Amino acid sequence: MSSATLASPIVVAFERRRSELLAQRRRATLLYGGLLLVALLVAAWVSEVSPARLADGLPRFGEYFAQTLPDLRWQHLFAGPRQEGSIAYWFYRLDQWALLLLETANIAAFATLIGAVIAFALSFLAARNVATRPWLAAGVRRFLEACRTVPEIVYALIFVWAFGVGPLAGILAIAIHSIGALGKLFAEVIENADLGAADGVKCAGGNWVQQMRFGILPQVAPNLLSYAILRFEINVRGASVIGFVGAGGIGQELYAVIAQNYYEEISAIVVLIVLTVALIDLGSERLRRGLTDGGRA
Repeated sequence: MSSATLASPIVVAFERRRSELLAQRRRATLLYGGLLLVALLVAAWVSEVSPARLADGLPRFGEYFAQTLPDLRWQHLFAGPRQEGSIAYWFYRLDQWALLLLETANIAAFATLIGAVIAFALSFLAARNVATRPWLAAGVRRFLEACRTVPEIVYALIFVWAFGVGPLAGILAIAIHSIGALGKLFAEVIENADLGAADGVKCAGGNWVQQMRFGILPQVAPNLLSYAILRFEINVRGASVIGFVGAGGIGQELYAVIAQNYYEEISAIVVLIVLTVALIDLGSERLRRGLTDGGRA
């Protein structure tokens, strides 16, 4: 009997099984795709989203956006702040807005610092590979989940009610959310660390704190710093939003001009926020890359 004759039943069985698996996969794809489509349709119905409503709202959105655009005129573009049609007239309150933007950045920076320090301490307790007790790691992880599950603006509303309008409410709100977000990221970085150095410190008589300090921290420090800087970028944007509920910063001013329909001031503040966030993003990205590359080297 030739080898081709022996191989033929095997090939036929293989092709039959392959066809069955492909058919099964297609049926599963159609089933889950149909369920997803149904879920999306139900969500759209509950949310009152429809093509007709979107079509009606888009022109109004364009009209509102057009109202916020400044009336710039080329012949007066670089004139003084008293001349209508100039850039200086558009940003006539630039000094006040710059201070509010600085306050927003300070809120984000201080909140990130508080959140990163607390998250750093908790992350070693939450990391399963180095935690002293499994139940302790589970409890700390649930605490971190609670911190990051509630949106920052909800925390801000609570703290504004408790401490009054101002930056303190924003700092506390962003700090709590940062604890939850950074704690999770820090713990995952620690869980990916090599335990060989920590075991060496333990064999030399070092306690748990010394194992973390000399065995784990040198490996994970660049990544921890990188995540903290990335969180600062996110918190700058968050600090701009929570000002809407009275938590200080440029967001509070933006809410005021929106409420009073000062259209050109709305666009001026939005442009300043975008430029500020873009500059911070570019600077922190370069710093993050330097830290990461330095850690790898």
